[in-house]
Amino acid sequence: MANVVVVGVQWGDEGKGKIVDILAENADVVVRFQGGGNAGHTLVVDGRKVVLHLVPSGVLHAGKRCLIGPGVVVDPEALLEEIAALKALGALADDSMLLLSRRAHVVTPYHKAIDAAREAGRGDKRIGTTLRGIGPCLEDKAARTGLRMVDLLDPQYLSERLAARLPEVNAVLAHYGKPPLQGAELERRLAEQGQKLAHYMGDTGEVVRQEMGRGRNVLFEGAQGALLDVDHGTYPFVTASSCVAGAASSTMGIGPQRLGGIVGVAKAYCTRVGGGPFPTEVFGELGERLRQAGGEFGATTGRPRRCGWLDLVALKQAVAMDGCTGLCLTKLDVLTGIDPIQVAVGYKLDGVSLDALPDDPRAVGRLEPVYEPCEGWKENIRDVREIEALPATTRKFIRRIESFVSVPVDIVSVGSARAETIMVKNPFRAH
Repeated sequence: MANVVVVGVQWGDEGKGKIVDILAENADVVVRFQGGGNAGHTLVVDGRKVVLHLVPSGVLHAGKRCLIGPGVVVDPEALLEEIAALKALGALADDSMLLLSRRAHVVTPYHKAIDAAREAGRGDKRIGTTLRGIGPCLEDKAARTGLRMVDLLDPQYLSERLAARLPEVNAVLAHYGKPPLQGAELERRLAEQGQKLAHYMGDTGEVVRQEMGRGRNVLFEGAQGALLDVDHGTYPFVTASSCVAGAASSTMGIGPQRLGGIVGVAKAYCTRVGGGPFPTEVFGELGERLRQAGGEFGATTGRPRRCGWLDLVALKQAVAMDGCTGLCLTKLDVLTGIDPIQVAVGYKLDGVSLDALPDDPRAVGRLEPVYEPCEGWKENIRDVREIEALPATTRKFIRRIESFVSVPVDIVSVGSARAETIMVKNPFRAH
């Protein structure tokens, strides 16, 4: 048995979907354990681009059981649309291969309305949320006023919960000058969506524990990245859930000792969406070159991502938080033709040297990165499938990353397609 967790170790958008898709070949069960529809995992298989938001990235492999865990917040309308799109592509032919936790919290239209109203109200201090209602839904979860998927199956209980919640919701919307929501129509829509999803629902935690007991390989898929973690990221410019590998244990109800390999996914450079400090951000021609070459536009929102040099200091910190046993380096091909390539190896804050990100985001916003130049390469590397076949300067760049963060680079992505990957060590076969 081998259980592997795949997590982002930057500000999200590292290319986790492709890596989960590849590793799913060796897994029996693929579990999405946190986040919500604010995640966009892009896969390119046989020249076809597929963007997933809620369904685990292993869904394109026939015979793989895909679970949406209780730590995921689910917009039932969006999930139904995603299932329909997958079926149109020939995936999910067997409905029993998708299991949705009955404990997963429901993203409702009022969560999205509050999210949008708040962001608009923040003006130039907006956080940069995806407006998918994730934060307000998780607020309700913590306040014990939320709806869970199982609640949609009980009309009377659903009606009672909405009747108790809507007065406060509409008061918040009125504060922002937005119209109130009508309970009867909302109740009807949610109940209808619940019935359509009922046959997908089950106890995902119990299923994972049973599968592990049978010696099955389980692959856990995270969303966003460690630097967006609600506890450990650049708060308040973070997502609303825990993005670190340990969340796979706590959200699914399995002991942390059951987690095996932890693969941290990082781009060969950095990107960030929305607001918040970004020490190595670059602007002008270079920033636009990275954006266009890397296709750096949000899979969920289409927003252009901010781009910058690889921050080894932040990466080392994220790797430690996640307990990574190996790294996957993605979009290495995007750096082809750039010389020199800069990597941040330290910071200066008001003239004082630092070797870690401060825990105050205002201080992070004042950091001056200390850069180290790395020699670039001009060769096309997208057809390379063995690490030894990469240009010498490319291999040196990878070794520098490994030596700084003290974790090996086990997987290298040299293009967006599934085949454009160098597998140095498969985390499943390493067990």
